[in-house]
Amino acid sequence: MSNQVRPATASGGVPGAEGVGGGMGASASASPAPFVSQVPGTPVHFPTYHGRPVSWAAVTLILIGFVAGGLALVFGPTWWLFWVSLGVAAIGGLLGLATNIFEDWY
Repeated sequence: MSNQVRPATASGGVPGAEGVGGGMGASASASPAPFVSQVPGTPVHFPTYHGRPVSWAAVTLILIGFVAGGLALVFGPTWWLFWVSLGVAAIGGLLGLATNIFEDWY
């Protein structure tokens, strides 16, 4: 009860008192995270990764299929174009799944 006024961290430890009971524990030896400035205009360099060409081909097929199918539904009773575009989008989706497109996020 007598320690109510002393400064402490969220884990209950007192800053600078690693040797005292209730200190920082194992996290005191961990190196701090690198500083990344969040000031607008400060140049920050991150590694670039834009995906594989086969992933872009799959996404392009899916996009063309959805756009063509949407236009077929809006501009007249062209059901053949809708079904063809649905097939193109499905082929793009299968291509994406076959080439493991979900691993391209990093």
